[in-house]
Amino acid sequence: MKIKRVIIRRLQMRMKEPFETSFGREEEKDFLLVRVDTGHSEGYGECTASLAPLYSEETTATAQQMLTTWFVPALLGQEIAHPDEVRQRLRPFRRNQMAKAALETAIWDAFAKEQGLSLAKALGGNKAEVQVGISVGIQSTTLQLLEKIEGYLLQGYKRIKVKIRPGWDLEILRAIRKQFPEIALMADANSAYRLQDLDHLIRLDEFGLTMIEQPLAHDDIIDHAALQAKLQTPICLDESIHSTEDAKKAIAVGACQVINVKVGRLGGLTEARELQALCAQQNTPVWCGGMLEAGVGRLTNLAVTSLPGFVLPGDTAPSARYFDEDIIDPPVCFVKPGIISVPEGAGIGAYVREDRVEKFTVDRVELSS
Repeated sequence: MKIKRVIIRRLQMRMKEPFETSFGREEEKDFLLVRVDTGHSEGYGECTASLAPLYSEETTATAQQMLTTWFVPALLGQEIAHPDEVRQRLRPFRRNQMAKAALETAIWDAFAKEQGLSLAKALGGNKAEVQVGISVGIQSTTLQLLEKIEGYLLQGYKRIKVKIRPGWDLEILRAIRKQFPEIALMADANSAYRLQDLDHLIRLDEFGLTMIEQPLAHDDIIDHAALQAKLQTPICLDESIHSTEDAKKAIAVGACQVINVKVGRLGGLTEARELQALCAQQNTPVWCGGMLEAGVGRLTNLAVTSLPGFVLPGDTAPSARYFDEDIIDPPVCFVKPGIISVPEGAGIGAYVREDRVEKFTVDRVELSS
């Protein structure tokens, strides 16, 4: 397979409602869509970097620069026997995982299409359907939060994740547990606390949470180990894990009992597949987290979730959760309450609507060999 042309588009899609976390509020999805052409097939990859460097140091602007200046030229016109090679070829360039993942996942999509396989099958996935949870952002009032959770439960979501931060944690979790005592409930702090908040964080144990996600610093493992030793609630690491090696160290020191796998954060599907295999060997559950992706990223997440190591509901909600109009056809939908089928068609398994892509495009760069 030879990469003959790469098109990098920057898209802006209005979200149906704002999504707020401990580090910011997002009302519009600003992202890159990468298209790879081989002459025999095309592949699409979505970059999960955001407009501002809040979740990580990457942004849509920096990702576009890295792709245009370094990553695409390193692969353009080159023969690639298998997408696993992409990670090694881009290894000399430090970090910029989300930019790398956008290009690598597009190559995986093109490869799967050339092989006549779904992306899930090309990766080694063995699930036809996956269970889906949902992430609920910070709301204006507790009542508003409870009403949203009730609506999502009626739709069949298998797990509820709520965003927390200091001042929006114990009271809202207590209210949720009072109204919904039996649901699978987790909390995501997005690095909002520090180890000196230990006494406060220990109080989370009373709510029977399935896990608390990334309570401490985004680049920490050691303090999380100290915290996990004091908590009954399992810690799930997200922002701290950028590679299989990071996961190996975190598990070894007892920093977590669960890991959130995000393809963009890890630099691509090859690394994600290796990480879930390691965690399966270590009896550490993994699940697929979301970054408010549009359709291409959502389908990529479904493919990786089909791998055997993914044993917990992920954040890959239907397209209609976030957007009135997605860039894929058909959109991601429930096949039954709380269940989404893994696409069986070649590659990501859906048609990318170039007319809609064009409508949402605010910038376009094309590179060819």
